[in-house]
Amino acid sequence: MTSRNLRWTVAAGVLLVAAAVALLWPRTVPSLPDASPSVEPTASAASSAPGAPRASAASAAPTEPELAVEQIPMPGCWDGLHAFDASVSMDTFRQALVMAIGNGDRYLAAYLQERLTELVGEDASRALQVLEWARSASGPELGIYMEALKAAPAVHAPQVAQGLLKMGEDPGAPLQTRGAALDALETQRKLASGDIQRLKKLALDETLDSTAWVATRTLGRVMNEDFDRTGNYAPYWKELLDIGGTSDDMAVRLLALEMPSYSNPLIGGESFDSLKRILANDRERDVREMAAFRLGLTSEPDQALEIFRAAFQAEHDLCVRWAIFRFAVRAGGEKALPLLEQFATQDPRFTQDYLDFKALYASGTVDFARIWLGKREYHDCLVEEGAPH
Repeated sequence: MTSRNLRWTVAAGVLLVAAAVALLWPRTVPSLPDASPSVEPTASAASSAPGAPRASAASAAPTEPELAVEQIPMPGCWDGLHAFDASVSMDTFRQALVMAIGNGDRYLAAYLQERLTELVGEDASRALQVLEWARSASGPELGIYMEALKAAPAVHAPQVAQGLLKMGEDPGAPLQTRGAALDALETQRKLASGDIQRLKKLALDETLDSTAWVATRTLGRVMNEDFDRTGNYAPYWKELLDIGGTSDDMAVRLLALEMPSYSNPLIGGESFDSLKRILANDRERDVREMAAFRLGLTSEPDQALEIFRAAFQAEHDLCVRWAIFRFAVRAGGEKALPLLEQFATQDPRFTQDYLDFKALYASGTVDFARIWLGKREYHDCLVEEGAPH
């Protein structure tokens, strides 16, 4: 099966946002004389710290082992924050952020990221100002600008969306900047056909490394958003399917085929030739498995079963055959049982799988989710969450 799913107070909220920039943050954090918590540790907390001296009376008598106490790190109290909040502007914000980053105070920086989203709001001119800041930024500063912009309503203004796309296309910009710009585009509600083509071109550019992967993901995430809102997925999926069949990067091909999994549109016959070709010819097992999965949710199950029939016979990898076997069940339901019997005859390793599926349908179970929950696994093919199946 595919990976299981493509979701306390103000202090807790700050901690959650801090996680968003943690990956880009320097691992060595300097001392923070200006951003230390205003409350000193209690005596009991200090005495329980590793290496802390103990009272002589306690050391003279046996004591019970101390139980470990979970301590949740909390952000510090920042001098002048109330005054800053009352007077913050786009002119003063950047200096405050640079100081927070310079002091290694990731919690304050994460808080400032939220404030920047509020400052930008629906103002496209402010969004474009943040975009201009991002051009010369890197590391945590770049991440904060782009994440704040991504969450602001102004990101949907045409001039802001186009600014992000142009930055993603800019051959003179660092790949980190280009990828961050394309990532910030993923909250768009829809894309015009020309913008879909521009993202596709980036996705197929093998010189972009992970930025091509980000372009593919952005294309897929906007597809899912548009589909959830309007039912429209076809123009995005057409290009993602082409990416899945032509990219030289296995990770990009795999992601392109995976993206519909997060909204699960029914794939029609217009996709079958491409999926059939990928299922038969892709050099990577993971990609062939994903093609089988994509074929398993379709509005034309009879045609899908015929493709599965031919693919199973030509396939020699056990795990790809297992993907074909189980997703034939997803596509055809109980009607797939005669085909499963043929598969088991061709490859006896699947005999017990056929008998299991037959018994499950005979019990009255019909939908694939419950069928799968009731199915025992015999093949060492499924992998951990987040990896392909």
